Amino acid sequence: MAPLRPQRHSGPTPAPSPPAWRELANRIPALPRLANRRPALPGLANRSPSLRGLANRSAARSLWRRGTRPGPAMASYRLGVRIGNWLEDEIDLLKDFIRKREKGQLFVQRLARLKENIFKKVELSVSSDGFVHFGDTVLLVNPDSKSSEERDPELRGDVTLAVDMEEVSLYSDEPLQISRGLSAVKRVDPIGRNAFCIVSVDGSAVGEPLRYGQNFLLGTKGGVSDKLFYLASDHKTFRDFANKSRLQKVFLTAELSYLTFWQAKCLDPQLRLEHEGFPVPAETKIVITHCYTNRNLAVPRTFCVSYFGREFEVFCHNYLDSRKVEEDKNHWEIITGNPGPEDGTMPERPKALPEGYENKLVS
Repeated sequence: MAPLRPQRHSGPTPAPSPPAWRELANRIPALPRLANRRPALPGLANRSPSLRGLANRSAARSLWRRGTRPGPAMASYRLGVRIGNWLEDEIDLLKDFIRKREKGQLFVQRLARLKENIFKKVELSVSSDGFVHFGDTVLLVNPDSKSSEERDPELRGDVTLAVDMEEVSLYSDEPLQISRGLSAVKRVDPIGRNAFCIVSVDGSAVGEPLRYGQNFLLGTKGGVSDKLFYLASDHKTFRDFANKSRLQKVFLTAELSYLTFWQAKCLDPQLRLEHEGFPVPAETKIVITHCYTNRNLAVPRTFCVSYFGREFEVFCHNYLDSRKVEEDKNHWEIITGNPGPEDGTMPERPKALPEGYENKLVS
């Protein structure tokens, strides 16, 4: 029987075959194509150039189903792979969490404590004679005016002076701190955020009435601080001014200086000289003037963004009309507590009716 002769292959020239397969390739015509393909052995599959280039997961999954497992080059890093001392790191995180929870320093605990203190109800001082006294806890309200009927509904209503919150202190281990900024809010019920204390400057005793033209301080704890912070202001500079209006800013400080001195003036400029030295009545429109800069505390009803959302901006500026009289943006009322059995402020107290008025309504 004549030996088999290899037939000529019309395709491309095959690549050199391993030495163990060269003799069979010369004898069997169907083997030249198979000789170019390396055997699918597990040890050689990991070194195959075709498998090194596989990067998608579907190709690796198909190889896994066929029994050919990809090597370490394909399964080095995945989402579920943990490297290093991952167990020790998780234990440290758990210990840090337990330590902060026991000390009350978790973000959830600090946020709950902040809401509890800032929105905690505060009792205002009750005025027996209708005047404002040193040591009283009051509200500073910018009342709604007649011209507000032409404004947008969001700009109407009474607003109170309130302190802002330092957002950075929520994410640190330090105690909660109030911000240096202030704003005006529509909330008129007394809470820790908008309650202020009338503090004496010249040594007047607690309980003495505040008088027109007398210097005084406006202190607040903001519901989160243990010490008083005082309302202050200073001349605007190229670097220090109000954020939105770029006028003279108002801020809080713990240092006592002439920047923290304020005066109460009569609303009518023609009667201010006559009212000098008289007690300041509560629930009456007045003008609060900064002693150092001679600028009035103002709320122009322009929105600004604070930690609690959209609120009104507060700064010092003299808004005068054509007759050189302060506009409603500079008007303030010092609100005291309700002496009656019902809670609230004096403006919320029901007005007294004439004798026999109710009987006429009933009849």
